[in-house]
Amino acid sequence: MAPDTSWPDGAAAADAIIEATDVTKTYDTGRVQVRALRGVSLTVRRSEMVAIMGPSGCGKTTLLNCLSGLDVIDSGRILIEGVDINNLSDNRKTEYRAKRMGFVFQFYNLLPVLSAVENVELPLLVGGVGAAEARERALAAMEQVHLTDWATHKPAELSGGQRQRVTIARSLVNNPAIVWADEPTGDLDSATADEVMELILRLNASQGQTFVIVTHAREVAEKTDRIVQMVDGLIVDEQETGRRTASTAPARSQ
Repeated sequence: MAPDTSWPDGAAAADAIIEATDVTKTYDTGRVQVRALRGVSLTVRRSEMVAIMGPSGCGKTTLLNCLSGLDVIDSGRILIEGVDINNLSDNRKTEYRAKRMGFVFQFYNLLPVLSAVENVELPLLVGGVGAAEARERALAAMEQVHLTDWATHKPAELSGGQRQRVTIARSLVNNPAIVWADEPTGDLDSATADEVMELILRLNASQGQTFVIVTHAREVAEKTDRIVQMVDGLIVDEQETGRRTASTAPARSQ
């Protein structure tokens, strides 16, 4: 697939794909202010898998939402592939996410009235890709996650693990640079969670996408390259797992 040249790629030759500096975010409920992020700085290398851990309410999901541009920060700076994502208009931010990012959530977010392949091709159709090309690319993504035989089945006809694999296929169908995953194994039994993580590891190795994974599960985090620990809106520790070194990370295929 040819690289997408419609976006600036200031970090294309650099090691860092995500650079966050002194990011703050406060939610005002009207009765109380919640300081969700208190000055977070984080750099993620291209093709790296990073797990973000910490107790409930520590800011993990808020950080993921801010890094991906789903939420607006109060202060600080976030560069994604050299792009200051908070300086983009809402429309350009949405377009950037559609073309350069994929998302995997705990509860799948699949449309029940659509088949598996229709759920996978939906981001392409929304992005203006023609129906024939969208179906071809969606089927190729389904093959990547070993679900070709289930392409015409609706989510209710699939197991939890199969539904999550459909979600992963949908997240990869645009050949994104970064995949954000919020508790991707949280709704799965341990055996199925292992299968899903092995799939993510295989795709990371073969496709070279960067994965940022929010998780409560230590066994999931230990399969990534680095574990980032958060407490009370701050990063308090970072630990390399030794899964691989940056020098052995795959180059991202285009």
